[in-house]
Amino acid sequence: MERRITKEELHAAVQEAYELYRKEKSGKNADYIPYLANIDSNLFAIAICLPGGEIIEAGDSSYRFGIESISKVATALLVLKEYGANTIMDMIGADATGMPFNSIMAILLENDHPSTPLVNAGAIAAVSMVRPVGEAQRKWDSIRHNINELCASNLPLIDELYKSESVTNHNNRAISWLLKSYNRIYDEPDLSLDLYTRQCSLGVTTSELAVLAGTIAGGGINPVTKREVFPAYLTSKIVSMMASVGFYEHSGNWMFSTGVPAKTGVGGGIIGVLPGLLGIAAFSPPIDAAGNSVRAQKAITHIAKKLGLGIYNGETIVIEEHANVLC
Repeated sequence: MERRITKEELHAAVQEAYELYRKEKSGKNADYIPYLANIDSNLFAIAICLPGGEIIEAGDSSYRFGIESISKVATALLVLKEYGANTIMDMIGADATGMPFNSIMAILLENDHPSTPLVNAGAIAAVSMVRPVGEAQRKWDSIRHNINELCASNLPLIDELYKSESVTNHNNRAISWLLKSYNRIYDEPDLSLDLYTRQCSLGVTTSELAVLAGTIAGGGINPVTKREVFPAYLTSKIVSMMASVGFYEHSGNWMFSTGVPAKTGVGGGIIGVLPGLLGIAAFSPPIDAAGNSVRAQKAITHIAKKLGLGIYNGETIVIEEHANVLC
């Protein structure tokens, strides 16, 4: 069954979600990272990227904030591209832990396995795999270039955020060396952790995140630059990871409620992917206990329900081209 959505309807849904939740007061900034604790908690933005590269946006969509764990999606795609899906399954895995994103216990319960590139242990392992192993600057150049290609933008490093995370990442240091003791990290642990911390400290806007999500939705073709960033067959791999663990221990509830594969970051960003249709992003700093932006998830949920979006709906949805409304 085919159902059509106009760009006017998309525009209206974005504006409605923004107005509904811009005064939402639930949640609080991630205060365990000092830099994030001081970000204006009233910031709020929503953006949708369409297949033609058009951006429908509302709110503070040009504000630059820490990409944080959304960067895990980008680096997971990079190592999937470099090694192939079967190797990533063997060296990291693709299982949801059902535990917090920074869980050490999850490593032990998974028989010394990092579980998935979308939690901290697996993300650090993924960074350690980026080629060339042992060469910090070339690895960093590769990580950054890949994220830039996905976002169609040159993301700057937020140096203050990087320093703030570096002095407070004790739990991630423990994860890195625990992985080393089990031979589940594939480069020097401190080097890998530093690169992981750096990638989380890149500054991104909500509109740029929508382009990243749109690139995944477009099967690896960036809708703005029209360049292939990753091969199309990897789309199903990364989307399945996002669906199973993108909201950490709340991932099942999220997918049940929205049907939108998504990935969150403690900086307040969320991306959602509807393959073949669109990418969506939302941002607001106050997060819930699991590390997910309260306003952003409410906004995406509202838009998904309003328009009947979701990968489990059994419908073919077409965005009509007769309207071309940007806000």
